[in-house]
Amino acid sequence: MVVAPAHSAATLEILAGLPAHRRETFQLRYELWWPDLHDAVTTIYQEPDVVVSRLVEVAARGFAQRPPELHRLDELRLLRPDWFQRPDMFGYACYVDRYGDTLTGLGQRLDHLADLGVTYLHLMPLLATRPGDNDGGYAVMDYRSVRPDLGTNEDLSALARTLRERDISLVVDLVVNHVAREHEWAEKARSGDHKFRDYFLIYPDRSTPDSFERTLPEVFPDFAPGSFTFDDHMGEWVWTTFNEWQWDLNWANPNVLLEFADIVMHLANLGVEVLRLDAIAFLWKRLGTNCQNQPEVHAITQALRATARLAAPAVLFKAEAIVGPRDLMPYLGLGQHTGRVSDIAYHNSLMVQVWSMLATGSTALARHVLASLPPTPPSGTWVTYVRSHDDIGWAIDDGDATALGLTGAGHRHFLAEWYSGAFDGSWAEGLVFQYNEKTDDRRISGTAAALTGLGPSRLDPDGAFARIFLTHAVISVWGGIPVVWSGDELGSPGDAEWAAEPRHGDDNRWVHRPRITDEDRARRLIAGTDEQRVFDGIARIARVRAGLPMLHAEAPVDLPTDFDDGLLVVRRRHPSGTLVALFNMTAEHRPFPYSHVLDLGIEHPREVLAQHDLMADEFGSVWMPPYAAWWII
Repeated sequence: MVVAPAHSAATLEILAGLPAHRRETFQLRYELWWPDLHDAVTTIYQEPDVVVSRLVEVAARGFAQRPPELHRLDELRLLRPDWFQRPDMFGYACYVDRYGDTLTGLGQRLDHLADLGVTYLHLMPLLATRPGDNDGGYAVMDYRSVRPDLGTNEDLSALARTLRERDISLVVDLVVNHVAREHEWAEKARSGDHKFRDYFLIYPDRSTPDSFERTLPEVFPDFAPGSFTFDDHMGEWVWTTFNEWQWDLNWANPNVLLEFADIVMHLANLGVEVLRLDAIAFLWKRLGTNCQNQPEVHAITQALRATARLAAPAVLFKAEAIVGPRDLMPYLGLGQHTGRVSDIAYHNSLMVQVWSMLATGSTALARHVLASLPPTPPSGTWVTYVRSHDDIGWAIDDGDATALGLTGAGHRHFLAEWYSGAFDGSWAEGLVFQYNEKTDDRRISGTAAALTGLGPSRLDPDGAFARIFLTHAVISVWGGIPVVWSGDELGSPGDAEWAAEPRHGDDNRWVHRPRITDEDRARRLIAGTDEQRVFDGIARIARVRAGLPMLHAEAPVDLPTDFDDGLLVVRRRHPSGTLVALFNMTAEHRPFPYSHVLDLGIEHPREVLAQHDLMADEFGSVWMPPYAAWWII
């Protein structure tokens, strides 16, 4: 058994002014999580004992400054560690200014979210960003201040308190791969401060950048080609994976880890309950690789998580790793990192496969890909989603495609054609984002409505409503936290004026980031409107889900495969009972043998989304309408 060493003098001094029961609480957490912290730091840094000691001091300061109501939240979360895995978790994501103008304004418009069933609210980047272009808020200039146009730190803390009172957990972005060129660290690096130069990856000439770029993919080939930028002031090259004004951080320097541990404490003490670790896949650079998903990324996450556990165990980490299926599971923890890294990760593969099934009417590829993923660790779960604030990249693995008689490149090309509306018969009206002529990579922008037939031209409104409910029923029956992206709950076709806003004209992702006004929210109360039909349908899915214990994340996901290729069958087995979900991914009626429902473990089947009994025909089959979604218990 590994025994945690005695605290440093600095840590003892920080804790000295706390009541005895607080000191005892910190000590117990220290003994519990010190091995996780030490193991992680040892794998990536020299002098690990020094780094660990300093991280414990950071945690002790955060613990000592933590408000009483948040200490109580920590105790509640420790008593109910599965709180985020329960079926009543239902998410929503939005930009503060595009939903309620300010943090205060958003807090005054929570009834809309409560009616939808939201218990998990992800607010897109809200920390102070660089002036001008800022990648939608992901070029952070100050991690300790809220954007002035949105409010203040006090406003954020007040909103978090209001959300807790309504049983809604606050989720905030923490950009970990890079900072804005105007960040204080970058400014000091440019001025020649050697301490802060080592926070970044700076090279005197092109020799090293050229060596790396032989294997680096371009993230934004249209408007930010390459991964390095020449800085005129320094006369040197800086690593900039995303944009020239976003400087990648050097996580091989332990001082960067210490800085972010302190930032985590700051945000946790404002009341943030989940931190979305943005662009986490890119943290570690290794020559000869694509510099994504390197093993050190998971050790860094483990070190940050263990530090946070000492001070604020109510805080969870969510990995924003939009990667292929082969690289996905380590972000929830495999091997030595099982249960020790991120608590939540994006299920990018599920999102891609949902759209693939809709376009092809075939579930074979999805069943092959999704069934091959190992189960999530008991302490972790997914965020599942139909789309996000970002573009949709067609992460189809070449090996998976070959196994189904396809080519990866060909299928990716087809999906881009279908969802941009270029393929004959498509009902989608997406926009092509970042076309790379060398690779034929084309990502797609668009709201759920625009990609299902309820776009500006309303190419197939009747089919679109069914497809919208179908896609949201799939993500809501899967293991994890389903998240609805702002505008999709109202069937928004997208922002027709997206290009007219300053600095948005060259980034068509703003088409699927529409402003949601009070008038929009009011229209969902008017019978027969698109807004009412879509909102009520998704809200019903959330309500039914909340009452089904078999949708707890601990219930394994099983994909029976011996069925009609147009049907996706999902089974969730739990001590409380079994749920079988049937999804018709085609535009035709499809039969499903009634006896198979019984064979899958349902003795007296009843469909609960629409509340109807299953009626078999004279041949013993039940017939599913086009794009139907049935949850059977």
